[in-house]
Amino acid sequence: MTARQVTALNTSVAAMAEQWRAVFEKSAIGVALTDMSSRFLVVNHAYEKLLGYTEEELRELSFFDITPEEFRESNRGLVTELWAGLRDQYELEKPYRRKDGSLVWVRLHASIVQGTASMPRFAMALCEDITERKRAEESLRKSEERWRTLLEINNAIITILGQKELFHAICEAVKRVVPFDGVALILREPDTDILRIAAFEGRFQSHNFAVGSEIGRESVSRWVLDNRRPILRRDLETEGQYATERLLMAQGIQSVCALPLIVREKPSGVLFVGSPVKGQYSESHVSFLQEVANQVALAVENMKSYEEIAALKARLEKENIYLQEEISSEHNFEEIVGNSPALLEVLRAVEQVAPTDSTVLIYGETGTGKELIARAIHDRSTRKQRPLVRVDCSAISAGLVESELFGHTKGAFTGAFERRTGRFELADGGTIFLDEIGELPLETQVKLLRVLQEHEFEPVGSSRAVRVDVRVIAATNRNLREEVKAGRFRSDLFYRLHVFPLEVPPLRDRRSDIAQLVTFYLARFSKKFRKKVDSVSQATMDRLMIYPWPGNVRELQNVIERAVILSLGPVLLLDQDLVPGPAAGGSAREPEVPALEQQPTASTPTQLPTLEEVARGHILSALQRTGGVIEGPRGAAKILNLHPNTLRHRMKKLGISRPAHHRP
Repeated sequence: MTARQVTALNTSVAAMAEQWRAVFEKSAIGVALTDMSSRFLVVNHAYEKLLGYTEEELRELSFFDITPEEFRESNRGLVTELWAGLRDQYELEKPYRRKDGSLVWVRLHASIVQGTASMPRFAMALCEDITERKRAEESLRKSEERWRTLLEINNAIITILGQKELFHAICEAVKRVVPFDGVALILREPDTDILRIAAFEGRFQSHNFAVGSEIGRESVSRWVLDNRRPILRRDLETEGQYATERLLMAQGIQSVCALPLIVREKPSGVLFVGSPVKGQYSESHVSFLQEVANQVALAVENMKSYEEIAALKARLEKENIYLQEEISSEHNFEEIVGNSPALLEVLRAVEQVAPTDSTVLIYGETGTGKELIARAIHDRSTRKQRPLVRVDCSAISAGLVESELFGHTKGAFTGAFERRTGRFELADGGTIFLDEIGELPLETQVKLLRVLQEHEFEPVGSSRAVRVDVRVIAATNRNLREEVKAGRFRSDLFYRLHVFPLEVPPLRDRRSDIAQLVTFYLARFSKKFRKKVDSVSQATMDRLMIYPWPGNVRELQNVIERAVILSLGPVLLLDQDLVPGPAAGGSAREPEVPALEQQPTASTPTQLPTLEEVARGHILSALQRTGGVIEGPRGAAKILNLHPNTLRHRMKKLGISRPAHHRP
């Protein structure tokens, strides 16, 4: 090669170097060259701008001097492998610490470059500023973490019902996003408007901030609740305004954030967060914590609702137990009061048939207590743990009786918007009581007959048979044999029901039970109306005994109830309009008066009668004059100017037989 060629080559190389230098300097990417000790040799302007150092300042530093301490060891390993030839290059994302102390994130590409004789090899680092991208990613990560936290809190609200457990779960979720040294749930008592700490997590709890402690009116929490706005204290020492904040400072708390709990525009409490670090919380924390507070407010509302439901459930359970006890005490033999032979015969029959599953047909006039007999049979049967379902056949219209007994499907007829369960299906495993069965339409009697025979039925509008296990007890005040003859009742259904007939006697056939029944109902209604009526006048009892009671026990019950309501004293008295007297009734004879004895005459002083004899004769004369009537405007007591009870007492003492009551 000639000298001219060499000169031209050198010129070309110099031009290329100059061109490379221009590219090096004008590159938007930071470029740095380092030696084997990772000390800077050359950097371009972009690198200087990236770190805030001049090239001269960087030559006094190494690669590791601008690397944060937590990244140094991992970076040192990569550099060692690069110089050892174990890798050709490496690429990673990492932070550098700028001259002003701030961090800048870069994408770093490092490789070994073969150099000149004076510097055989050097490392070249290409750095691209990705700080904004990292910030965006971090913001997105935090946002995802916050939404994940809110979702976790929402799940906790749904699954956790206990206040303490729920608050702990919320705190654990929030802790991953917002640092705190203590967090309190402060709730307002609606009745008193007092703020009180309901739950607490953290270390600054003391007697001033313990669960159950009252928060004063001059406090951050009260301000937040009244203004319905969050409050942020970055530095309690300079920003604190209330005595409670000074107490927090005494425990090392420097920054706090308080947020209102609002549900349906009504403030219910405050979520309070504290930290020992000044400036710990920012506006972004406030925004996130308000979202948390909104969910906490909902959780508190749900818990209150759950507690109310639980309290109501417990109350209903107690009431149910009470009602069951009441039913047990009111609807058994204890209410079937009396010991007349006619009643005792019925009760013996109840004891015999109750343990069986036989169908029972109860006859009796209105008001004799047919339903009580049915309940007594059920309560003494093996089905007593299952329901006794009562159906008043006379109270159901003919068009709806089948639907009532057997149910219907949705759309079975106009107005059937949903499936209805019939009474027979409800009574499955138990007993059904068909009261006034003689009122059933003939077409329904056919279906009832199938239930008794096959133990199955088809709901209205359905072709699917439903099987049931039900004991049937029926009752009627009609003569079903006559109804069968008249064609108003099916004979086959009659014989299916007439397995074990029971006839409840009317009250007129068990007059000896009237006194017991009166005492029983008197005690019940005195207690019910909170009136002290504990005895019955003899005149009242006399009228009750001779009255024919066409309405039977139900009529007697109603009479006693009205009499207790009208009673003004401890002794029960009957008005004339409650129970007509014999004259008005016309169906009962007046009591017979025993044969009157001849009054003794006094012929001589030695033959004078005793005082008892005089009194006895005087009373007998009065009874004779009144025809045996004791009380009333024309009674013997009126003539003798005595109270009727006093007269009866003296009659008993003198051996004058009391009037005997005759049944109609």
